[in-house]
Amino acid sequence: MRSTATVALGRTARFAARLRGGGTGGTALPGLVMERTDPGFLRRTLDQLPLGVVVVTGTNGKTTTTKMLVQLLQEQGLTVLTNRTGSNFVRGVLASLLTEVSWTGRAKADVAVLELDEAHAVRFVDKVRPRGALLLNVMRDQLDRFGEIDYTASLLRQVAQATTGVVVTNADDPRLGADAFLEGLEARVSAFGVGQGLRDVFLSDDELRGGASQAARSATTGQGAGRLCPPARVSLESLEGQDAVIRVDGQDHPVTFTIPGVHNQLNAVAALAMAVEVLGRRLDLPCLLGTLSRVEAAFGRGEVLDLDGRQIELSLVKNPAGFRMGLLTAAQAVRARGPETVMVAINDEHADGRDMSWLWDVDFSSLRHGGVAVVTGVRAWDMALRLRYDGVEVGAVEPDLSRALDLLRQAAGRTEEGRMRVFTSYTAMLALRARLAELTEVEEVMK
Repeated sequence: MRSTATVALGRTARFAARLRGGGTGGTALPGLVMERTDPGFLRRTLDQLPLGVVVVTGTNGKTTTTKMLVQLLQEQGLTVLTNRTGSNFVRGVLASLLTEVSWTGRAKADVAVLELDEAHAVRFVDKVRPRGALLLNVMRDQLDRFGEIDYTASLLRQVAQATTGVVVTNADDPRLGADAFLEGLEARVSAFGVGQGLRDVFLSDDELRGGASQAARSATTGQGAGRLCPPARVSLESLEGQDAVIRVDGQDHPVTFTIPGVHNQLNAVAALAMAVEVLGRRLDLPCLLGTLSRVEAAFGRGEVLDLDGRQIELSLVKNPAGFRMGLLTAAQAVRARGPETVMVAINDEHADGRDMSWLWDVDFSSLRHGGVAVVTGVRAWDMALRLRYDGVEVGAVEPDLSRALDLLRQAAGRTEEGRMRVFTSYTAMLALRARLAELTEVEEVMK
């Protein structure tokens, strides 16, 4: 009876929020109402699931990895409950449950796969102990919110300590693969990673700041991760364009990805590693690898849209590591398909992180050849200055996102190729997608 009242209150709040937002939004208010009126609803609902809860967390790649893991499990026959909107706070999870449960609070699912912000993951596991945790990476991100990187790692360790079944960790992250991180865990530890030949592509946070690479440490000391971290059960062994070789339990398998971006391809390996653990004896590996080749990016994370008869790709950037991988992907695309018309959109709203000094940790020299057509967003002039220091020519600085998008379209129209790429912070990406939805078909994700 109590769950019925909670669902009714939450759905009423969602309806009110959508009315106020013109038919969109409604992820925060219903979650707040449910959290305040019925603190036990989350645990009661998720404890019903036969395969429990899998938490996906880390600095970079949560949304895309969660989306891929959900698709992998669904195509193996499981019914999966997830926070599809990407709202990765506890309130966002509660709001997502409204579309997944009956009026009595019954969840018709086998497993929940939930993306959670690092700090809110700690709050979540205090309420619901997950059966699985997929820990992606630890990077410097939103320093005004999280502080130093070791604090972020301590948050992920609390998630690992609360996990009851399996923790799948990044064997190549010096913090997540360390003995101090893995010691004393109740859950079994599994791992994903990359082969020796790709270690200098997928750098850890320390390596981005001049530390010895994992490959160099391994060659010098014979050790990579700590002794408590097992060898990667699933690893990305080679990557050339969209063609990859993935090793699973010692066997190599060729995969041709649909999803763009080297970072997304590593996220796919992480998703596969957790899917293998969740499925256990139900695992159909050939089918799983077939699904992996078809997975697509989450909204704004390598999302490709059609605009004016041309393609425009949105690349979310929120910290030095993410921007570096986005630039690597862009360079790969230019080599394969020719020049692109580029826009950079940077805001400093709360969801982006107020401290934008991280832009000075990114090497933008790869953009020198083609330049940047437009720089936009609240921090447009800061971004333009940063590019100038790296010798990147900027065509126009236009803080207004809508006008900047028009300038981008005009610049692309003057080129033969016409393909566009936008590097964008989170809130700028949401605003740009809203504007693009007026011009072309854009998937609605904010329920």
